[in-house]
Amino acid sequence: MKDLYALARHGMAGLRVLVAATVVCGILYPLVVTGISRVAFHWQADGSLVTATGAHTTDVADAVGSSLIGQVTKDPKLFYDRASYAGDGYDMTDTYGSNYGPDDPRLVKAIEQRRAQIAAREHVAPSQVPPDAVTASASGLDPDISPAYAAIQVPRVARDNHLSVAEVRHLVAENTHGRDLGFLGDPTVNVLMLDIAVENAVRAAG
Repeated sequence: MKDLYALARHGMAGLRVLVAATVVCGILYPLVVTGISRVAFHWQADGSLVTATGAHTTDVADAVGSSLIGQVTKDPKLFYDRASYAGDGYDMTDTYGSNYGPDDPRLVKAIEQRRAQIAAREHVAPSQVPPDAVTASASGLDPDISPAYAAIQVPRVARDNHLSVAEVRHLVAENTHGRDLGFLGDPTVNVLMLDIAVENAVRAAG
C-alpha cells in the first residue's frame, strides 16, 4: 500500500508540473509574446507586408508581397532573386533546400549552368558571378541577395528601364542592410523592396 500511495503521490506531483508547464509555456508565454509583438512590432507581427509603393501595410488586399519572403522575378527589367528549390520556386507551402552535398554532381551541374546563364544575361565574366547567385538558400524563401549580385545586375536594370546607372546604384544602396548588430552575418539587399523602388523611380521619371 505504501508503494501505491507513493506512486500515486509522485504521479499527481508530475501531473501538476505538467499542467503548470502547459499553462505557462503553452498559453501564457505565447499570449505575452504575441501581445508585445503586436504593440511594439505591429507591422512585423502581421507579416511585414508592403504595398506597390513600398509602404508598410497590415492589409493583405493592399499588399504586393512580404519583405520576409522572396518571390519569383519574371520581369527582365527588375532584379532577380536567388534560385529556389521550394516547389516551383518560393512556394511557402513547400519550402526546403535541395539537400545536395557540396560534391553532388547534380549540384555542381546546376551551379555551372546557373553561372553560365547569369554571366550571359548580365554580360559579365563567369568569375564575376557571386556564390549566392548560383546557389539556393536552405529554405528556398530567402528575400535577400548579396550586394555583389545586385551590383552585376545594375547595368541591365538601368538600361532596360531607361534610368542612369548612378540612380540604380543609389537605389541598391538604399535597400542594402548591413551586418546584424554590426558584426553578424553579411550585408544583404532586399529584392522585393529594391524592385519596388525601381518601379517607383520609373514611374517618377515617366
